[in-house]
Amino acid sequence: MYIISFSVGSLILGALGAYLLQNAHLRRNKSAASDLLARAQQEVEKHKKEQLIQFRKEMQRKRSKFNEEFKMKESQISKNESRLVSHEKELRRLENNLKYKDSRFAQKLQQLSQKEELLSEKHRKLDTVVDEQNQKLESLAGISVDEAKKQLMSNLENRVKLEASQLAKDIKDEARLNAQREAKEIIAGAIENIASDFTMEYTLSTVQLPNERFKGMIIGREGRNIRAFEDATGMKVIVDDTPEMIVLSGFDPVRREVARLAMESLIKSKNINPNLIEQAIAKATKEVDRSIIKTADDILNELSIRGVHHKIKEALGRLRFRYSYGQNMLQHSREVALLTGGMAAELGFNVKLAKRAGLLHDIGKALTINSEGSHVQLGKELCERYKEHEVVINAILAHHEEAEPISPISVLVTAADKISGSRPGARRDSLEAYTKRITGLEDIANSFEGVSKTYAISAGREVRVIVEPEKMDDKSAGILSSDIAAKIKEEMEYPGQIKVCVIRQTIVSKVTDEFEEIELNDETVN
Repeated sequence: MYIISFSVGSLILGALGAYLLQNAHLRRNKSAASDLLARAQQEVEKHKKEQLIQFRKEMQRKRSKFNEEFKMKESQISKNESRLVSHEKELRRLENNLKYKDSRFAQKLQQLSQKEELLSEKHRKLDTVVDEQNQKLESLAGISVDEAKKQLMSNLENRVKLEASQLAKDIKDEARLNAQREAKEIIAGAIENIASDFTMEYTLSTVQLPNERFKGMIIGREGRNIRAFEDATGMKVIVDDTPEMIVLSGFDPVRREVARLAMESLIKSKNINPNLIEQAIAKATKEVDRSIIKTADDILNELSIRGVHHKIKEALGRLRFRYSYGQNMLQHSREVALLTGGMAAELGFNVKLAKRAGLLHDIGKALTINSEGSHVQLGKELCERYKEHEVVINAILAHHEEAEPISPISVLVTAADKISGSRPGARRDSLEAYTKRITGLEDIANSFEGVSKTYAISAGREVRVIVEPEKMDDKSAGILSSDIAAKIKEEMEYPGQIKVCVIRQTIVSKVTDEFEEIELNDETVN
């Protein structure tokens, strides 16, 4: 019995101990779970704070980028608005000018109408007086009005022929006396007529951009970068709506090349600020100076010319960037040197001196951008300052008729200069424009009465006109050449001069059984 009671008590105590142990274990697990939950909540809160901070930074970066883009767009819009305002002002000014001119035109028209009425009235009175005088003359002279007209017209015709012949002679004499003045006027007129055709091409350089973002970098904050670049180079930077491209504008081709190289260098570096701009321009200037000297050395070595002063060599290299009527002046000078040397070799003259004179005959054109005076005078002064040969200096003057040639080499330089400048394709002229000019010259000459055939030769620098001898005498041929030249000058645009040559030829043939007699009479009028 005692054993049973002890067993039951042991079982109860064991169950109670197990319960207590299990309960303690549960409390420990619950405490661990509470700690774990607390740490998890802390981690979540920490992660939330980090995400919030990251989100705020991203929003701040996007806000800054948006503000920068907004300011750039706002600046562009402001510029466009300013441009539109200036355009509107210009349009209003033009509109006011047109209104003023319209009112002036209406006044002139009214005055003209009044004068026409007065003139008509005077004509009527004059006709009445003439009729009365004619009646009196008929009664006194005993001849009719028609007979008097025939006699008067005959006398006037003979008198006009003599006066026209004398006038043509006077015009030729005056042309000889004023040849130099007229030549200068023709050259100035030719420059005025065609310079605008090539201004755009030879005053602009383009620079490609990787993307549109670089335009904002080039302009800089409040335009600081673009102003610094323009002040340092002297070039105008044009940033417009053309995609991925900017334009550099300026008349000095060497400085424009420096600006182009500097801009390309800045774009490659992807960093543009006033300090880097100055460094890039200094580097580009040295690079261009080196290329100028190298270009001059290359062409001097090609022509085997030695002993050229450094300053003349520098001016020669600058001709690489100089154009005249679309013809590169360095290549033109090289052509003249080769042509002059070839002709000198054939004639037994000094070939080296001939090449030297031909190469330097237009050296003054490298100085006309930054110096006053004609390229002939500038080239003469440069060569005199650095002790060039007197034949070289004379060739510079003589090829523009500013001095008489002192050597046959000067004459050869003049001839080579004309050959290089007048050959088809040498100067700026497309095939279509060249054909149009030739056709225009022939059409103008053919429009005159008595012209049989017309030929434009020497790349349009000379027009030869063959006339019908039975319709035109020698004096009339001289007048015709002047009329054709005047009409060409009035209606066409051309570089240099155009020579008009009128040819009158009479061939009379008589044939008998024993002999043939031919009388030829040729007359050429320039």
